[in-house]
Parts: sequence; structure tokens; C-alpha cells
Amino acid sequence: MSEKTPFYITTPIYYPSAKLHIGHAYCTTVADTIARFKRLAGYDVFFLTGSDEHGQKIQQAAEKEGVTPEAYVDRIVAGFQELWQLLGISYDDFIRTSEERHHELVQNIFQQIYDQGDIYKGEYKGLYCTPCESYWTELQLDENGNCPDCHRPVQEVSEEAYFFRMSKYADRVLAYIKEHPDFIQPVSRRNEMISFIEQGLEDLCVSRTSFDWGIPVPFDPKHVVYVWFDALTNYLTPIGYMHDKETFRKYWPCDVHLVGKEIVRFHTIIWGCMLMALGLALPKKVYGHGWLIVDGAKMSKSVGNVVDPIALIEEFGADAIRYFLLREITLGQDGNISRDALINRINSDLANDLGNLLHRTLSMAKKYRGGVIAKGTGETAFDASLEEMAAETVKTYTAQMEAMELSPAIRTVWAFIARTNKYIDETAPWTLAKDEAKAGQLDSVLYHLVEALHITSILIAPFMPVTARRIHAQLGFADDFDAVQLADIAHWGRVADGHTVGTAEQLFPRIEII
Repeated sequence: MSEKTPFYITTPIYYPSAKLHIGHAYCTTVADTIARFKRLAGYDVFFLTGSDEHGQKIQQAAEKEGVTPEAYVDRIVAGFQELWQLLGISYDDFIRTSEERHHELVQNIFQQIYDQGDIYKGEYKGLYCTPCESYWTELQLDENGNCPDCHRPVQEVSEEAYFFRMSKYADRVLAYIKEHPDFIQPVSRRNEMISFIEQGLEDLCVSRTSFDWGIPVPFDPKHVVYVWFDALTNYLTPIGYMHDKETFRKYWPCDVHLVGKEIVRFHTIIWGCMLMALGLALPKKVYGHGWLIVDGAKMSKSVGNVVDPIALIEEFGADAIRYFLLREITLGQDGNISRDALINRINSDLANDLGNLLHRTLSMAKKYRGGVIAKGTGETAFDASLEEMAAETVKTYTAQMEAMELSPAIRTVWAFIARTNKYIDETAPWTLAKDEAKAGQLDSVLYHLVEALHITSILIAPFMPVTARRIHAQLGFADDFDAVQLADIAHWGRVADGHTVGTAEQLFPRIEII
């Protein structure tokens, strides 16, 4: 493509009330994988993540520790950034809602919506869930009278507040959802949102006076902006809504807001109404992924089964964790994770299938041809089928990745890896090496193996960037791996005649189960 197509993807901005767990790592890894694929496919990608730092819960947590809210969030957010570095998250911007650039935008938007009559002052009386920063009516509470999202107790609150006329936009948002079936995915989340709106939307309380850790309302500074009205606008800040209209026009509307299923409502209904009030287009897609189930139980602090991703990375490596999460969990569904399943995937898929293929190929290339790969004039009866499967693999993989079908895309690549392993058994290069008359066939086999691994290294790059780079290097390619594109493997035969491969190094040691 002569001019790159823009692609804007976001994660939720995570709340720094505690360390991140494996569920946050999953969501961010999914977004990173999609962003990396889009870059590989030639798109102009902007990938945003960050932290949502205001609200009563943060202020209370900071007071409990005897520190300022600023000091509290600085420490927690540093942990977020450390985790993303360990996982190889390739974000283009990390937005913090405590930053001045974001304060300016929130106040500008609040003022604009107020000036057009869509924000008004009133008094809020009702039920509030502090952990979720959410207001509820009696009818919306769960069967135990608790928050329907987190099932913790709500508090009765009464205070002066500003309200956003969300009810004014309810019919428009409902019509938009019904007219744009791809807007909310998967379909089950879409149906939930339609049902929620049809029950009736009330105006949204958008300010608080009972705490002060937040962005002051510009015309009434004893109020701070309600955390969701502050948080959702983060998606506009880094792409130039305030000061770089050209960049903003390039990337907005966002292509994908990737969020947990529990916050789809905020990102479709509340955010949709806000954007309509601002006269802005709605995101092209809001995708609500499922929850992670740990050994059969939903992950929860109270249950005590929260998984620390840093500990897993330190034990097994970031790429193994990335691979397991993306392969094991079908995007949009809840997914079960366990230590045994992780180890089995590492041993079977990574150590055996991929690692052994690379090691056998490079070892034979060194042993039989001194590491020099020739296209040669020979041919075996199995060459054409491997070439055909390579072309079909690239085509299927590309379609699956464009559709955000990450687990199926990985399975497609692994089917090609299995076929390449079978090709070794079919052609038996150790037998060909014993017959000088079959030297051309041996050249062809070694060339096909290196070409197949070169293709594989590019296809797995969005999922396992470090492993892909290591394979690329061991195959002897000195070119800039970051500049590699899908177009480079569109046709068979990109490995040059006379190419010299490197030395085999173990990718994934087998893990002994005691």
C-alpha cells in the first residue's frame, strides 16, 4: 500500500489500586499482538495503553498508606510499565490521566458539553459502588442488594453534583448499535447492551464533591469530574484532539477498543453518548474479551487465586506466557488457565514442534552443507505440497488475524510447523546425504526447511516477538527484523541461493514435571 492505512487500537486504562494480574496481562497481550500484526501487514498503527489514576478509591488507598495520591499512583504505575516491558508490549503511548495534557482535554470537553446545555447541576441521591466507581438504582442491584458488577456492598450517597443528559442520546445510541452489528463484539455483549438501554437510561452523574483527587470542574472547582467521564476521554488525548487536528483526523474513530466484558457498557453506552454530544464518530469496534478462569474458578482476590504475571514470566519466559494465553483462550470467551496446561504447551508446541524443527534443520545444514543453503536443481516428491501449504497458511493466517481470530491463527501456523516436521521424515535427508547422486535433492530439502522456518518466524512475530527474532537470527538473516513485512513471504523462494545459516541454539528447554 502506497500510503499506509491508519489503525488505532487501545486497551482499557488500568486502575492503579493494586498490582496488575494475569487478566490485565492477557488483555494487553491481545492488543499488542493485533498491533504487531497490523504493522507486519503494512498499516500505520497507533497502540495506546495507560493508567486511570483518579477517584475516591485511589484517594482512600493513599490515605491508608499515609502517602499522597500522586506518590501512591506513581509507585503502582511504575509496576504497570515494568510488566509491559517484560511482556514486550509495543505501545506507542502510555497515557496517565494525572498528566497535564489530559487535564486540559477533560476540562475542555466538560466545558463544551456544559455550554451546549448537556450538563446541568442537581443533587445526587442514590447507591454508589466505590470499587467500581458506579452508580446504581435499587432495581439494578443483585439479589443480595449489592453492586451487580462486583457484588460488593453499595453506599447511599447524597451530594450536589453535575449530570450529563445521557437520556437525550439513548435512542440515538440504541439505533447506532442496531444499525452497526460490528460495533459491539462478540454478539453476546451486543445483545446485553441493547437490553440495558431498552430498560431506560437515566442521566449520568459526572461530578463529585466528597473527595478532591480528580480533575476540577473548570467552572466550579469544588467539584471533581466523575472518574468514568475523565477516564473514557483518555482515548482522545494522545492522538491530538486538542492540538493536532491532522493526527486526530488520521486515527479517529478508533478501530478497536479492547476491554474486559465487565466494562463494555461504559465503552459503548456512556462513551457513545459522550461522543455524540461532542459531535464525534463512535469507535468502529468495542470488543469485550472474557475472564480468565484459574483451575476452574474465576480469578478473585477474595478467593486467593489471583495469578501474578511477573512470577510466571520469571519462571517460564514472556513468549511462553504470551503463546499460552493466546493459543489456549478463544478471544471473546472465558478461558481456563492452569500450570499443568502451560507446561504441556511449552513442552509439546514450543520445545518439541518448533524448537526441534529449528534445531534439526540447522544441525543438518551444518553437517551436510557447512551451513550454506543452495536452491539447487534437485526436487523431491514432497516439495510441491510443502510450498502449496506455505502459501495457503499465509493466506488463511492473514484472514484470521484480520478477523481477530488469534487462537485459530496460531493453530494454522502450528499445522504448517507439523507439516514441515513431517516433510523431514518424508524426505529423510540423512539417507539422501549418503548418495552423491541425490545431492540435488538434499539441497532442495535443506532449502525448503530454511524457507519454511523463515516464513514461520515472520508469522509468529506478533505472538512471540522475542522467539521470532531469535529464529530469524539463527537462520542467518542479518536484516532488520523490525522492517520485515508480510509481503516478504507472499511468495515462496525469498531465501537467497547460497544463503548461510547460523548456529542452532535451544529455543525452549523442556520442563520436567516432577
